[in-house]
Amino acid sequence: MTRRLHLLPFALLLALPPGLRAAPPAQPVFTSEEPTYYDARTNEAVGVGHAQLAYGDLILSADDIRYNTATRIVVARGHAILTQGARRLLADGITYHLADGTYAVEHLRMGEYPLYLTGTSATGDRNTLVVEQARATLHEPGPFVPTLQADRIFYTPGQRLRAEGADLGVGEVRPVIFGKFQQNLHEPLISYVSATGGYRASLGAILEAGLHLPVADGVKLGADLGLYTNRGLMFGPSGSYDVMVPGNEFRGRFTSGFIHDRGDRLNDVLGQPVPADRGYVTWEHQQLIGESLTIRGQLNYWRDSEVLRDFQPDAFFPVQQPDSYVESVYTGGNYFVSLFARFQPNDYQVVQQRLPELRFDLLPLTVGAGLTERFNASFAVLRQDPVIGLVPSLTTDRLDAFYALSRTFTPSEWLSFTPVAGGRLTYYDHATGGRSTYTRALGEVGFDAAVRTSATYDYKNEAFKIDGLRHLMTPRLSYRYIPEAEKGAAYIPPIDRQSFSTYLPPLDLGAVRSIDDLHATNTLRLGLDNTLQTRDGTYGSRDLLVLNLAADFRFHRPAGQRDLSEIHTEFALMPARWLQFDTYSSFAPRSFTLSEFNSGITIHDGEAWSTRFSSDFLRHQLNDYRLEATRRINEVYEAVAHLQYDFRQHRFTEQSYGLRQKLADLWVAEYVLTLYDGPRRESRVGFNVKVTAIGF
Repeated sequence: MTRRLHLLPFALLLALPPGLRAAPPAQPVFTSEEPTYYDARTNEAVGVGHAQLAYGDLILSADDIRYNTATRIVVARGHAILTQGARRLLADGITYHLADGTYAVEHLRMGEYPLYLTGTSATGDRNTLVVEQARATLHEPGPFVPTLQADRIFYTPGQRLRAEGADLGVGEVRPVIFGKFQQNLHEPLISYVSATGGYRASLGAILEAGLHLPVADGVKLGADLGLYTNRGLMFGPSGSYDVMVPGNEFRGRFTSGFIHDRGDRLNDVLGQPVPADRGYVTWEHQQLIGESLTIRGQLNYWRDSEVLRDFQPDAFFPVQQPDSYVESVYTGGNYFVSLFARFQPNDYQVVQQRLPELRFDLLPLTVGAGLTERFNASFAVLRQDPVIGLVPSLTTDRLDAFYALSRTFTPSEWLSFTPVAGGRLTYYDHATGGRSTYTRALGEVGFDAAVRTSATYDYKNEAFKIDGLRHLMTPRLSYRYIPEAEKGAAYIPPIDRQSFSTYLPPLDLGAVRSIDDLHATNTLRLGLDNTLQTRDGTYGSRDLLVLNLAADFRFHRPAGQRDLSEIHTEFALMPARWLQFDTYSSFAPRSFTLSEFNSGITIHDGEAWSTRFSSDFLRHQLNDYRLEATRRINEVYEAVAHLQYDFRQHRFTEQSYGLRQKLADLWVAEYVLTLYDGPRRESRVGFNVKVTAIGF
């Protein structure tokens, strides 16, 4: 029978108003199976048999508990458990001082998400815990769980973990040794852990590993290692940082790899033999200083054009033309001042370098009588280094300024008409064509007009969760006249020149970036935007359908262009959250040919499965189809597949079939078989096993 001993009339405490009950009671409350008694000789209250002592948010339970009313010290023995807030300690014995909240523990076992701590002994209070001969793991201990073993661990709940004489690893394998180790618990314990093994005919057997470890607040350093039996050993330092101090926040990451490649290296993009000594360095940085100054930058140094393609294809294919730049932007009340530098660290790549470019941008500003002005100016030191067989060497110092006035007329709420007039003045030092300098002045006139219409329909569909329909339709009309824009082309170093694009180019003279390669403009652009929406209980409204069309009528055009451009169409259909269909097309009405067509359809059922089918068509260049699918088998396994088919060559250029596996809810293992076909550097067959960390 459970007995209760009240050392203070507890009912009186419960009767107090809530605001007066914040402090713990003056005396604890006992419960136990055996009769609880008070020993006046030793001043001890004693509970035996599943004894429990409650004191504010503290609950202490054990086989037996002794509380000294004179010293206010509680001694719990046998299966002792201390619970206080989110903290729960298990031990052979616990000695707790009610006066100051300190305690001592024998043979500690403690779980406080996400950590599990054990030790031979420990001392602590509400804010800190010091554990001797300690071990810390993520979740429960296990063979695949990240583990920290230390002579001593200093633990601040939910804030920080610091260790002395520590070694870190997974399970019983802890190869990384620290004299001292510290970790902010708001950040992952091991920010990046990966291991990849497999085989590719070009590389041979593959073993890759990467590890980042915290060395200071917000700073993690490590290295990436790759062993390729046909190529050699690739090694390079890597790391990341995410630091916040008053008035300054910055984050970034860097990776690298260097190898003496003894394999078949083939040729680079210029047709030159790839050297044996190969390497790469990548770096990304973002910084905010105060509230007005930002700094962003990235560096991509590749010793040869194929090094990432050969060794890191996942990083290569999304960005095949690496960029290296640093940009600082100061934000004023209604203006921006930026300093931008772009470099050319790779000698096989054409880069329009800025060394640097200083730019001022005034945000649109109302100056009276309904007029709005726009202004920007820049000074740039431009350079284009020669690349064999591609471009010559060019250098110039350029001063450029643009100013425009516009006035918006709204005769009704559904109609807007904005006349525009502007001019652009550009000065070149180190001009070409026998001149040392050249100044070009251009002007533009035009207008932008829009008609905004809408209609609503009382249509409902429970299956697709449609609650009413709203159709927004906006016809648009824009016109720009920029005469003689190509004048002076013989004297202008063509550094910022036009690049290949299948989209409609910017019309406004101030928005054109290829200012060293301009052509006269006399163009009328027609556009039609359509959006169909329904009510959404969470976000207010939800788009069901989007259809946008645009085309240009060119009254003046360069040689080779038609008076009517392609009709560009964007279409997206999202009738339900589990279904999306989107397309982009470019259609030439004069020749009745489809120039470009890109499409995709995505269907998914929550996290159970998802499928996306997409296509890319560009006349005379590509006609590819892709299928990406995932299927969740159970809580542990997920199947994945990726297929790419080249319709022009009538073959599957890439097939990937894989399986993902969760290990101890902390790791994801991927097993992927890849088949390639076609004239490319990749091996025809590859098999990879990759392990990455999740949840920590």
